[in-house]
Amino acid sequence: MKIPYYPGCSLKTTARNLEVSALASASTLGIEMVEIPRWNCCGTVFSLTSDDLMHHVAPVRNLVRVQEMNRQGIVDNEYRLLTLCSMCFNTMKGSALRVADNPDDLDKINNFMDREEDYEGNVEVVHLMEILREMGFDKIGEAVTNPLGDLKIAPYYGCMLLRPKEIGIDDPEDPTIGADLFRALGAEIVDNPYKKVCCGAYHTVADKNLVIDLAYSILSQADKAGAEAITTSCPLCAFNLDARQKEIAEKYPEFKTMPVFYFTQLMALAFGLGEDKCMFEGNYVDPRPLLRAKALLKEGS
Repeated sequence: MKIPYYPGCSLKTTARNLEVSALASASTLGIEMVEIPRWNCCGTVFSLTSDDLMHHVAPVRNLVRVQEMNRQGIVDNEYRLLTLCSMCFNTMKGSALRVADNPDDLDKINNFMDREEDYEGNVEVVHLMEILREMGFDKIGEAVTNPLGDLKIAPYYGCMLLRPKEIGIDDPEDPTIGADLFRALGAEIVDNPYKKVCCGAYHTVADKNLVIDLAYSILSQADKAGAEAITTSCPLCAFNLDARQKEIAEKYPEFKTMPVFYFTQLMALAFGLGEDKCMFEGNYVDPRPLLRAKALLKEGS
């Protein structure tokens, strides 16, 4: 499967560990993620007002790139755009649905982008987890060479993978797709009651204390439920839940740090792809001591 792939900004900078582990894991499963050319920022979190058409120009321009790749035969007739970042997924899928359902809006955007070919409204934005579900988690389990054993994982979804319902990849009230994936990788699943609570998102810029409190609740509840680590697919969630743990510990002395993995890092680990593809050095809370204790990494690595 050769499918167009949109990386987004963070995956080329602070979230390289998400992209590198995803590309390697997907390749193991026979998925070639072909980066779209001349991509631009998705815009992130466009306005929820009805008069916000300009906010959709950036996402639609990326969808035009997918059309071009299909017409040039670069991909396998995949009028789908694969994403990894939850924020990029939510933003671009929202725009794709908006213009597909509103011909007048699509016409206005095409007229505005007069130097681009017209977008025809036929690209489906998907998240890698959806592709994995289509493949079948049993098949994914067949690629596992380093089962995650008794590693106790609490999947964390946050907002952007689940809401609004027409965009989300799973039941917004009772999501299971993460648990299904990690179970296939051999992990022990722990249900965190805060798995769909917002991490605070961009409040981390203006109201750090709010984010510290939210992250403390999410992580401490996972710990109380018996989890040893949590997972995410969002670079912003990863920052708030991982990098903010220093401030959490300063405010809450009883707090115990907890590794935060990108879901693709655990895939790469379970597929036996090596630490260079897992890029654990990019995690703020170093997960390697936990993984060595679980005999999932060799001592000294």
